[in-house]
Formats: sequence, C-alpha cells, structure tokens
Amino acid sequence: MKLLFDFLPILVFFLVYKSTGDIILATAVLIPASILQVSYTWWKHRQIEKMHIISLALIILLGGATVLMGDGDFIKWKPTIVNWLFAIAFFGSQFIGNRNIIERMMGDKIQLPHKVWRTLNLAWVGFFILSGAVNLYVAFNFSEDIWVDFKLFGLLGMTIVFIILQGIYLSSHIQNKE
Repeated sequence: MKLLFDFLPILVFFLVYKSTGDIILATAVLIPASILQVSYTWWKHRQIEKMHIISLALIILLGGATVLMGDGDFIKWKPTIVNWLFAIAFFGSQFIGNRNIIERMMGDKIQLPHKVWRTLNLAWVGFFILSGAVNLYVAFNFSEDIWVDFKLFGLLGMTIVFIILQGIYLSSHIQNKE
C-alpha cells in the first residue's frame, strides 16, 4: 500500500498525460497531487521522508517552470536531478561517519563485511548516475510519449532489476546475526 501511495503523483501524471497528451496539464496536476501526498504523510505520521521532500521541491521548481514557460523539457530533468542528488549523497556517505547510507539502512537487519557494504553503496552510486543519464537520453532522443512511458515503467523496471541483482550479490555475503 505504501509503494502505491509513493507512486500516486507519478501515476496521476501518467494518467493525465495519457488521457490528454498534454505534458503541461499533466505537470500542472502533478504539483498539487505531490503537495497533497506530502501533506497527508505529514498529517498522518508527523514526519516526511527526505526523498519525498526533495522530490516535492523539484516538482514545484521544475514543474512550476514547465507550467509557467509552457515547456515540458523542465519536468524531464526531475528524475535525473533526483537520481544524481542521491548519487552524491550515497557517495558522500562513504566519507562521513562510520557507516555509509546502505549500511545505515540495512545494517540492523543483516551483517556484512565493511568491504561488501562499501561495494553495495558504490553500486547504488553507479546505478543512480546511470538512471539519471538514461533518463536524459530517453527524454531528449525520443518522443515525449515514449519518455512518459519510460519515466513510469522504464525507471521502475531498471530499479527492480538492480534490486534483484543486489539481492543475488548479497546472498553470497550475508552473515547471520545470532
């Protein structure tokens, strides 16, 4: 249910675009849908995930530019900027504190050698860089309609494949906690 709720603004964007073919209108609907999503999350849990805050800020900034300027190219940059910001954060976590982001997120569930945590974290850095680059390639080398499909299905598919590959890698390194 949480995953569906997290994807709700993207799904609304997708449905509006597919029914109208208008990226400006789809973006204009995406902005309040995202604000409502984050507001509801705050109201229900009294906290908001950093990813939602970053995404909302970029949707308001780039989505606002898209609507005000009547140019869909602005919103096409949003997935790339989000991915590249995550790449920077994950890379920077290698040098801040005793544990990188991946270890902070998963370290209480599984035990791995430091080298494996580092490799996983750097794999995510590479994945985020690649995802951002592929988004730009599709956004500016294919039709807007193909980009909208890619934004929902392609990026999600890439993420699922990467997580499966990460699981395969992890399975050979997991050490059971007593």
